Amino acid sequence: MLGLPEGVEACLFDLDGVLTATAAVHAAAWKRMFDEFLKEWALRHGEPFVPFDVRSDYGPYVDGKKREDGTRSFLESRGIHLPEGSPDDPPSAETVRGLGNRKNRLVLKIIEEDGVKVFPGSVDFVRAARAAGLRTAVVSSSANTAQVLRVVGITDLFDARVDGVVAAERKLPGKPAPDTFLAGAEAVGVPAARAVVFEDALAGVEAGHRGGFAYVVGVNRLDAEHAAGLREHGADVVVDDLSDLLKPDLPEPAPLRPGLPKADAPKPGAPKPGAPRPGAPTSGARETGAPEEDQ
Repeated sequence: MLGLPEGVEACLFDLDGVLTATAAVHAAAWKRMFDEFLKEWALRHGEPFVPFDVRSDYGPYVDGKKREDGTRSFLESRGIHLPEGSPDDPPSAETVRGLGNRKNRLVLKIIEEDGVKVFPGSVDFVRAARAAGLRTAVVSSSANTAQVLRVVGITDLFDARVDGVVAAERKLPGKPAPDTFLAGAEAVGVPAARAVVFEDALAGVEAGHRGGFAYVVGVNRLDAEHAAGLREHGADVVVDDLSDLLKPDLPEPAPLRPGLPKADAPKPGAPKPGAPRPGAPTSGARETGAPEEDQ
């Protein structure tokens, strides 16, 4: 019993806030970076300093988005328009990319010092989904997804990975566009109409809703207001932890619409669930170089 509609064949999981307890790390890093910038900006322009508010700014503007998209979105909400810059801008550069890299440096420092924790209930759910024969993928805006999965020891629980590295290589737009989730479904050979999206971010839930997926599970790690926002952005169900879906008293979800296509049957020699599919952006893809964290 997984608490999902009958007929689904794949689960697509966001990383931060769904599988790993790193969403708070990102929020703290965004606040510190933006507050430092906003103080300098207010001083130079003779304006009052209004700090970045994690409660009211994090969800709508940066959570779940690619780093540059989140930076740009929040600044525009304050009427600030900076040059885009380039991906290799130093953290000191006053550009969208430079500020994003400044935030990235803070995230990596926190992860290096404090490590990364997983949500046990999420790991239990992923294992249960795989035991039931469902294919699994991680879909994250983080360019450091492979390293995080390896550090916490859950790489082998996923058939494919679509992350910030893959999105950049394939020029996929970030959430709330559904493209990365659609790529995740394609990577495991399942149509969107037979796949379930698991997300804690408003942008990610919206991406799942817009992509025509079978079911969108919103994961609420915050409060009632965030839970309501997840529903408003398209979540079919909202849970506090993925282990809630395994409870026997959970109401049965609505069945899939009749006539939806099924995933192709595995061809002779095709990898089994748990093994990388040929051409899929798996957990072994591109793990060289210094870790870089998106979102």
